[in-house]
Amino acid sequence: MPALSDRLTTHWRDVANLILGLWLVISPWTLSYMTMTVPTWNAIIVGVVIAVAAIGALVAFHKWEEWVSVALAVWLIVSPFALDYASHTTVLWNQLIVGALVGILALWTALTTPETGVTAG
Repeated sequence: MPALSDRLTTHWRDVANLILGLWLVISPWTLSYMTMTVPTWNAIIVGVVIAVAAIGALVAFHKWEEWVSVALAVWLIVSPFALDYASHTTVLWNQLIVGALVGILALWTALTTPETGVTAG
């Protein structure tokens, strides 16, 4: 069984997405928009799902976890406009940047990592 440090080194993009998901969860308080209900709940829910998908990929890699993260990244980029809070620039830029990073990392992993024989455990 590979050591935890070996898994983290091999799956660094999933570790980065885990951190980005956790950032989304705490960002309403860190960036002081917790009184805005819609963007706060959007960040918390999407952040939790991104973090869970990243943990799943760290435990036992499956490409579908990466595609879930890609879809959530697209949602993060679109949601400020779809849910009508794009005028709040702090929230907008946070979600655009996190969405772009999560999407790039997940897409990179999905396209370059073979499905078979890749497990973290």
